[in-house]
Formats: sequence, structure tokens, C-alpha cells
Amino acid sequence: MMEDDHCEKGLLEYVRKSTPPPFLLKTYMLVEDPATDGVISWNSDGTAFVVWQPAEFARDLLPTLFKHSNFSSFVRQLNTYGFRKVATSRWEFCNDMFRRGERELLCEIRRRKAWTKQQQQQQQQQAVAGPADQNGVQELEEDQRSSSTSSSSGYSSLVDENKRLKKENGVLCSELTSMKNKCKELLDLVAMHTGPEKEEEDDERPKLFGVRLEVQGDRERKRKRAEISETASILLSQSCK
Repeated sequence: MMEDDHCEKGLLEYVRKSTPPPFLLKTYMLVEDPATDGVISWNSDGTAFVVWQPAEFARDLLPTLFKHSNFSSFVRQLNTYGFRKVATSRWEFCNDMFRRGERELLCEIRRRKAWTKQQQQQQQQQAVAGPADQNGVQELEEDQRSSSTSSSSGYSSLVDENKRLKKENGVLCSELTSMKNKCKELLDLVAMHTGPEKEEEDDERPKLFGVRLEVQGDRERKRKRAEISETASILLSQSCK
């Protein structure tokens, strides 16, 4: 009986060591997929991988395989398997057993012992806690993941919105300048056609010894013309402000 148990444990240990952890397999699939090279891909020599677009990676790719959209959680998982961030200017991660075209090496990557003990303690605490406590812990973890993802996506959205508003502001400023120039031209045109010299040219009243004779209704026409001219000037001035 003891020999059977020993053989069974040995078989399970063999299977465990010969099968890569699901997290590593899924990550390898994402890196290898040429369709996602704009978001995540190998570096130039295939010894590390780079997450080029963290926000898009968290929003579009993580939920497809990992059932969450928390980039920070993904990075913590990498750390537990011994991955190192090897660049300061980008999200580039390296592990000696995680290389392009050498998928069989994934079986050599194991979790760090300290992390395994910590996870076991958390599982024990959840087993001791009641269903309500477990639900509370799960909700808290989900809230943390959601908050982190929302912050990352929100910042990216704000940057895009700021760029769009700046572009629109430039277009509006250009249009405003153009409208002001057109209004000025209209004001000059109104002034030219309603000034005293123009009235003198258009005045068809007869003269006596060089003096214009008053005609019935002439004063009323002058008053109305002056009112129309003044109203047009005021309206154009207001529209150009």
C-alpha cells in the first residue's frame, strides 16, 4: 500500500514538473502571437519580451486569458516566477528559461518558495474564515484590480482627450481670426458706403447758387438712413467681439 502511494506521488510530481504552469503558457502564447506584436512581443534577440502598450494590454488582452484586466497583478505574477524588469524606459521582462522558440524550457520555471508559502497561508486563512469573510476578501481584491485598471485606462483616456481638445482649440482660434478679419472688412465697407462723402455723391437734390434745396421728406430719409447705418455698425461690431 505504501509503495502504491509512493508511486502515485512520484507520478504526480513527474506530471507537475513536465507541465508548465498555466500562467507561463498563456503569457508565452501572447508573446508568440504575431497579431499582438504592436502591444506585446519579443525583444530583438528573443531573450526577453516587451509590453509596448500597457493600457491596451490590460484592457484588450489580459481579460481574454487571465479573466482580469489588472496590469499590476500581471507584473506581480511575473515576479513570483523569477522574471526581472531589465529596462527603465519600457516594460521589458526577462527570465533565463523564457526564450523565443524554446517553449520546452517553461517546465524549468518554478514559483519562488517564499511566494508559495505566502499563498498557502492566504488559502488557509480563507478556509478558516466564513463564507461572508471570503466574499469580502474576493470583493476587495476585485475592487483593487478594478481601481488599478481604471486608473491606468483613465489616465490614457485623459491624455488622448487633452490632445484632441488642443487640436480643436487650434482650429477654433484659426476660424475666429478669419471671422474677425471678415468683420473688419464689412465694417470698412459699411463706413465707406454710408459716410458723408457717399451721401453727398448720392444726393440728387437741385442746387441754387451751390446750395442744396430742401425737398419734402428729405430730413426724414436722412434720419432713417443714419439709423440704419448706426444699427448695422453696432451689429457688426458686436459679432466681431
